[in-house]
Amino acid sequence: MATSRSSFHFCVFFCYAILVNIPSTCFGDDHVALFVFGDSLFDPGNNNYINTTARANFWPYGETFFKYPTGRFSDGRLIPDFIAEYAKRPLIPPYKQPGNHHFINGVNFASAGAGVLVETNQGFVIDLKRQLNYFKHVERLLREQLGDKEASKLLSRAVYLFSIGANDYVNPFLINSTLFQSNSQQEYVEMVIGNLTAVIKEIYKEGGRKFGFFSLSPLGCLPLMRALNPGNSSGCVEELNDLVKLHNYAVSQVLQKLEKQLKGFIYSNFDSYTSSSERTDNPSRYGFKEGKSACCGWGPYRGINSCGGKRGMEEYLLCHNPSEYVFFDPSHPSEMFNQQLAKLMWSGTPNTTWPYNLKALFEV
Repeated sequence: MATSRSSFHFCVFFCYAILVNIPSTCFGDDHVALFVFGDSLFDPGNNNYINTTARANFWPYGETFFKYPTGRFSDGRLIPDFIAEYAKRPLIPPYKQPGNHHFINGVNFASAGAGVLVETNQGFVIDLKRQLNYFKHVERLLREQLGDKEASKLLSRAVYLFSIGANDYVNPFLINSTLFQSNSQQEYVEMVIGNLTAVIKEIYKEGGRKFGFFSLSPLGCLPLMRALNPGNSSGCVEELNDLVKLHNYAVSQVLQKLEKQLKGFIYSNFDSYTSSSERTDNPSRYGFKEGKSACCGWGPYRGINSCGGKRGMEEYLLCHNPSEYVFFDPSHPSEMFNQQLAKLMWSGTPNTTWPYNLKALFEV
């Protein structure tokens, strides 16, 4: 029987309401939600709502696209924003946003400063374990609202996107970390990987099957790290980059094992390290003018984290055009960089993202 336009709008309205037993006809078999986990690279503003200094809810953050600070650590959009656009989804909201109870399109749990390890910035961020707990709460709500059958279908078709681990490795170079010092580099990496693997398996247990991973970039070459090491010939902290390489290799090995162990588990692993290095080393090739210094900051490479003048230091410099810079602030990329890497994640070839790209994950 044909459905009238008014009936269609009635159904769409109730799809986004908090109701028990939302009809399955309100979203089709091709509907794919996006659940996001991670740190400041993916945080759309969760930290606005927790007691932390790790925030970006002030000017000049957000100045180019949103025209106001949203809490994103960039001049504009982040990678999950672009992925949602390519997947024809609305912007995925922060979990902590007041009044946010509509999860049919997914939700973003990422928190600036968060790590895989609970000990990383403990008490000031939403660590990955807590993000997992929030996801389990959302999963229960979906089952209440949709019923088990429809919720299970939504969860199994959804894509689970991760960018996490950077703070676990950067922090020991900035503060005294007894956890880092009491383990060898290999042991420390194995600890991070073990905790990450446990979270992936928990999401799988709740119904997740499709996972996307943004690997760690050369963190030792962030303007923040270059500023700590201005006399170094390469400018980068190579010891930190070596840790990143160990981590990225270990993640790729774990994902291959999980693919064999867990029925229906599929994934996309994006090589952020190479793509980021290419842009910092050869910025003009990718439409940038500056690849090493930040657009916003102070000191060598504008690597002192004073952008906006609200982190205990008022002095900072701000470039005229952030799209000409790889980095917007000492630790975070510009919207232009985010867009370029999001495109590679979405539709890149196997030399950058494998064994699937995100477009394939959304379609499979």
